[in-house]
Amino acid sequence: MKKKDIIFIMGLTILMGVIWILGELVMGLWIAVVPKAHIAWFAIIVVLTLGISVWHSMIEDESDLTDPKRAKYERKVSKRKKNRRK
Repeated sequence: MKKKDIIFIMGLTILMGVIWILGELVMGLWIAVVPKAHIAWFAIIVVLTLGISVWHSMIEDESDLTDPKRAKYERKVSKRKKNRRK
């Protein structure tokens, strides 16, 4: 796991924790809800956090498929081929 992945996961966890606490405060102070709403709110936050984390990891995996050094080499080679044709 890369450093930026760990930073993303920690940041996401802190953000979702703050959103969960704010939701609990709103439900506790201003909106009267049934007790099961607190459990549902917690479940929604957990599922949303996990979904975003998995989505982010899939996006990152696709970017790792292209090696920067290999891409640079391919660009150089294609430029040379174009120059030779002229």
